[in-house]
Amino acid sequence: MAAAIMRLAILIALNILLLAYLPNRIWEPTDRLLIVTLGVLAIWRYGWWSLHLVRSSVYARLVFPKLRRRAEKAWSHGWRPPLLHFLVTTFRERPEITERVLESIFAECRRSRIPARVFIATGDVSDELVVENYCSDVEPVEAEIVIVRQNQSGKRAAMGLGLRAMSRYGVGPNDIAIFIDGDSILAPGAIERCASLFALNPKLGAVTTDEAAVVNGPRWIGTWCDMRFAQRRIAMQSHSLSRKVLTLTGRLSIFAAPVVTDEQFIRTVEADYLDHWLWGRFRFLSGDDKSTWFSLLSNGYEMLYVPDARVWTIENIGENPWERVQQNLLRWSGNMLRNGSRALALGPRRCGYFVWWCLLDQRLSIWTSLSGLAMALVLSFANTWDAMVAYLVWVLMTRTLVSMILFLYSRRISVLYPFLLYGGQILGSVIKIYLLFRLSKQRWLNRGDQRSNAVGTPLLVWQNAMAAFLTLLYACVFLLLAAFFTGVLRPTAP
Repeated sequence: MAAAIMRLAILIALNILLLAYLPNRIWEPTDRLLIVTLGVLAIWRYGWWSLHLVRSSVYARLVFPKLRRRAEKAWSHGWRPPLLHFLVTTFRERPEITERVLESIFAECRRSRIPARVFIATGDVSDELVVENYCSDVEPVEAEIVIVRQNQSGKRAAMGLGLRAMSRYGVGPNDIAIFIDGDSILAPGAIERCASLFALNPKLGAVTTDEAAVVNGPRWIGTWCDMRFAQRRIAMQSHSLSRKVLTLTGRLSIFAAPVVTDEQFIRTVEADYLDHWLWGRFRFLSGDDKSTWFSLLSNGYEMLYVPDARVWTIENIGENPWERVQQNLLRWSGNMLRNGSRALALGPRRCGYFVWWCLLDQRLSIWTSLSGLAMALVLSFANTWDAMVAYLVWVLMTRTLVSMILFLYSRRISVLYPFLLYGGQILGSVIKIYLLFRLSKQRWLNRGDQRSNAVGTPLLVWQNAMAAFLTLLYACVFLLLAAFFTGVLRPTAP
């Protein structure tokens, strides 16, 4: 901790030195125009982020503690869900990880003293052998294990088969269903803290929890995960103030059981699709957490984030961490784009006005995150590179300030945060622009490397050419607008 604080002090000192000793060109037309334009963008972007921060604090300090006290009261007076239905999806997972997942599930069953039925949707006999061997030696627990072997590839097919098995066994009106990935470990007390909230509100369809990662890979990947989860805590708490969230995280989400055994819900999970003007109808590979979220959102259910319940996820990065990060960003960005447009189409009354605006802001931020860089590049090519220097100083200063807030939410200090924050924003925006016209392109690297397969036909050649043309067109229009905003180009009267 002392070394981290020292590195942070050096970074802050660097910010001060750059501001103090770089030539002051604020009154020169080029830099003045850039700073004024960046200032307007900053008022919007950081004002919006500050609103999330305030809403997050209100939820965490005022709203949720009241919910927790009411939930604890209901629990202490004997309210319990009659049965817990776990749906665990696993695919050729490491045996030691599967055993830790099962250990955490059984520990929660013992702690809550609620009978459980655990549906384990597997894709390979090796997973089933691990489960059978572990369960044969485990301390007795009131839990029935049901193994469901998938007969089609993909997590969605596994989930659909598991949900149909759950439906056949039957669920009660007050039962709880827990969706958990095969590499996710429940923290002690997670089930009690989540399940008790369903006693308070019949409109509550699902909750999702805090998340933290155990990373087997480079240290910077672990730092990046910690930073992303800190951003997630702020956003989730802000959205929950409107009794909605923007995703029901696939690592761990808890549902009212009758919701997930509805046929429409099951079909959405196992065969969700999108009709696109360029790519036609295509099915989703990943994004099951977005599909479950959209199903509940469109049916008017409330959703909450539970900050005092946690799931630990095991991240085995592999030999190429850069490819893993890139593929994760491609998958997450694609899921957001594919579901954002149809959620916006539901309208603000169904989504809630604030959450609907958050969905719209996700689309706008694709471009606003690149606006400063685009204007600095335009000014630098048109005049001097002083504008780029001023922009980079601005980036370092603002991202350092934002990182100091994120330190509080991640409970750690890292001098890498400002650089990872900015790099993630730029890379994320570039990936989203690329995917904007390629929504059918999908790849799930850590789920058997699933891909969207397409036959090389004349139609596919035309679709790819149109996607490339539209990407180039939008990028050129964006740079043209940046040139007009900075005064590099000025409209002239005929």
